[in-house]
Amino acid sequence: MKKLGLLPRLIIGIVFGILIGMTEFDFIIRVLKTFNSVFGNFLTFVIPLIIIGFVAAGIADLGKDAGRLLGVTVLIAYLSTIISGSLAYFVDSVLFQKLHLEDAASTIMSLDESVTILNPLFTIDMPPIMGVMTALLIAFTLGIGAAVVNGEILKKAMKEFQAIIEKVITNIIIPLLPLHICGIFANLTFEGKTAAIMSVFVKVFMIIIALHIVILLFQYTVAGTVAGANPLKLLKTMIPAYLAAVGTQSSAAAIPVTLVQTKKNGVSDGVADFAVPLCATIHLSGSTITLTSCSLALMTIYGMPHNFTLMFGFILMLGITMVAAPGVPGGAVMAALGLLGSMLNFSPELQSLMIALYLTQDSFGTACNVTGDGAIAIIVNRIAGFKLNPTTKEEA
Repeated sequence: MKKLGLLPRLIIGIVFGILIGMTEFDFIIRVLKTFNSVFGNFLTFVIPLIIIGFVAAGIADLGKDAGRLLGVTVLIAYLSTIISGSLAYFVDSVLFQKLHLEDAASTIMSLDESVTILNPLFTIDMPPIMGVMTALLIAFTLGIGAAVVNGEILKKAMKEFQAIIEKVITNIIIPLLPLHICGIFANLTFEGKTAAIMSVFVKVFMIIIALHIVILLFQYTVAGTVAGANPLKLLKTMIPAYLAAVGTQSSAAAIPVTLVQTKKNGVSDGVADFAVPLCATIHLSGSTITLTSCSLALMTIYGMPHNFTLMFGFILMLGITMVAAPGVPGGAVMAALGLLGSMLNFSPELQSLMIALYLTQDSFGTACNVTGDGAIAIIVNRIAGFKLNPTTKEEA
């Protein structure tokens, strides 16, 4: 198995997960769910360390340009998020009028009454030593500070810490990731939630996924034009990162794979180590498309008034608010609940329905976020003055 590339291993994990879920062997699924719980808690613990280890060292390596590139990266990520949400609104407002969504609400709200939930055999709490935003602030402070004062000792310490985190990623996280994804798909298949909701909202979700593809093609067309590379080849290289995000439902948890594939596209190590973890917390184009589309679908179902001015304000705030919950599966919709109530006048019942809709395809929105991070890294790499230097080296 280890001789296989990451992409085949991820596909095998997905297929086996679906097959195991279809067998309905409770004990096997609970064992896998126990592994998911332990592995997921470990990921939660290590995510702030990954951010500090990579972002701080990456910024320090960029030298005096660190502050400028940080601002440029944040601006590009935010613009990408706004463009994605706006595209979703204009496409959805035309297509949703032609769909019959009136019966969707009652069907989804009744799901929880019939679904069997399997609990893990045991759990092990692994609380992170700090929050993601705290880790980002520490990474910014250390990285920019080391670049400004040219602190060689601090740079060396950050490099050694980065080497430790890289060992954790290459020797623990990546080898176990396919098993983690297998467990997630086994549980989803067993519960039948995705199939039940998709049977009602399949047309809405098809539009959302099509929008994800369109925005990724747009992002990589821009990146390929800026870097002078073939956009489709760049996008193809990022497929393992896409699949990793589908399985983990977390941009931050998919950072290790995103980093590997971004570097394979030829992005310099310093820029990749800086841009990818940063974008995992601030670039949410796929999640914005999903939240915009799902909220607009519900507003159409219930005859609620909406216009571009209202939705554009919602999109602008989403790009800021969702940063509060990057590494948590489903965290984007949880962070958006306040905006749904205050800006779109969603009742508690509609907010619950929104959660159910969003979580059904959270994996695909996250995958769009993660894959788009690679495009932003390519653009930032060019702005930093580097050319792409692709490699075909396989991961261990």
